[in-house]
Amino acid sequence: MTSKNQLTLPKSVVNSVGKTDYFEVDVENGRIVLTPVRIQHADAVRAKLEALGIDAQDVVDAIDWARKNPV
Repeated sequence: MTSKNQLTLPKSVVNSVGKTDYFEVDVENGRIVLTPVRIQHADAVRAKLEALGIDAQDVVDAIDWARKNPV
């Protein structure tokens, strides 16, 4: 661990999870758990939204609702 709290992962560990640029970090039962995050391409996201029937107006409405109803 560096002075900036950065960790170096062994190459064998990184190679075992495949190509990834980012990890989600969680703490479970006192353990640090790193989960590879796969960045989806915009086209894949658009296709998923289309498959779900979500259009641009739905997104605008959801953002407006979230801004009016903060947690």
